[in-house]
Amino acid sequence: MPQQEQVLVVERKVLEQVGMFQGLTLDVARYLRAFFAPGVLRFMPRPQAEVDPSYKQLIPYVIMSHAGKYLSYVRGRRAGEARLVGNRSIGIGGHINPADDMPLFNADFYETTYLNAVEREVAEEVCVEANHTDRIVGLLNDDSNEVGSVHLGVVHHWILDSPDVSKREQMITQMAFMTPAELHEVRDTLETWSQLCLENLGKMAP
Repeated sequence: MPQQEQVLVVERKVLEQVGMFQGLTLDVARYLRAFFAPGVLRFMPRPQAEVDPSYKQLIPYVIMSHAGKYLSYVRGRRAGEARLVGNRSIGIGGHINPADDMPLFNADFYETTYLNAVEREVAEEVCVEANHTDRIVGLLNDDSNEVGSVHLGVVHHWILDSPDVSKREQMITQMAFMTPAELHEVRDTLETWSQLCLENLGKMAP
């Protein structure tokens, strides 16, 4: 029997203790302190996590921008999350899986391990040949649908010093940098998380 994929999760009750919200919050510091406290995060089998809303799968959602334009793409048929196929997105990212260098209870887990895992996850989907800064600018929670009810997005904003980004995954199609105005024109085709981020791009900019 093949080994089940393990994914990083946080208990919903931790989110509730800090303050449950619907949609996007820019008040990230207090949530991150709670999530990355020793012993809070854990790995669990993805099939279990996908159907158990008492846990939230922690999903880095990396928005990339250059010169006022934002990277956008359409999720093709090979997308890992079948329920999102055909939607346009401005976020790159996915589940965080265990790695040999991922000690969950290391005091520096956030700085040394989580951020490295985010870089690895992005590198699986796109090739970024540009220097960038990285800030966590928001958290996404959408309990209005079955996908959102078991996921929690950690929104990163990467500001690139050039637009040199190319796709690696076949599931990425129609990739281009678009202005906020252009994204608003296709807003109805965006996945829910991207719609929430689009409405707050001005607030998330440095």
